[in-house]
Amino acid sequence: MNVNWPERLWCNSFLRRVAQRREVSVWRNMHSIKPGGDFLEIGCGNGAGARMVLRAFRPKRIVALDTDPAMLRRAAKRLNGESARIVLLQADAQYIPLPDASMDAAVNFGIVHHLEDWALGLRELGRVLRPGGVFLFEEIFPPLYANALMKRLVAHPTENRFHGPEFKAGLAEAGLRLSERSKESRFGMVGAAIKES
Repeated sequence: MNVNWPERLWCNSFLRRVAQRREVSVWRNMHSIKPGGDFLEIGCGNGAGARMVLRAFRPKRIVALDTDPAMLRRAAKRLNGESARIVLLQADAQYIPLPDASMDAAVNFGIVHHLEDWALGLRELGRVLRPGGVFLFEEIFPPLYANALMKRLVAHPTENRFHGPEFKAGLAEAGLRLSERSKESRFGMVGAAIKES
């Protein structure tokens, strides 16, 4: 699902960059990843997150996907100097066009709650991760985006939504073991989940 104009404004804002930098810092302290691996970013938007991940984790390559062609054009412009290491794809995180066990890590800056079938998206992430690979995520729950004010401003699927217990069960079903260092509140979670062997 593509974001609407208020979310696009947020995604392209300075404040969103600040939040993403903080999340990347939390992920680095939460889970160690060797440089030189293959990373996937779902919902890459304007490419700012991919650039932060590139600098923080030093992967060999990042496959960054988004469903919105306008956001991918922005990402291509932002990442022009990084085109050898960041591959942009127009694709849906519910149907990731990558082979099984082809990625060392996957990154999610608050995209899973946009998926109509979020559990399918988690299973796809589990499918493309290699055993021992890690899913680094920031995810928000309905009290933050589906309250009386926000549900009038932002566009999200309304059926089959998840809170913490459902999200954790979805991770487990996808073969992803949640790190004990993950942080959860009633509004969302920042964490790491490891692909089981």
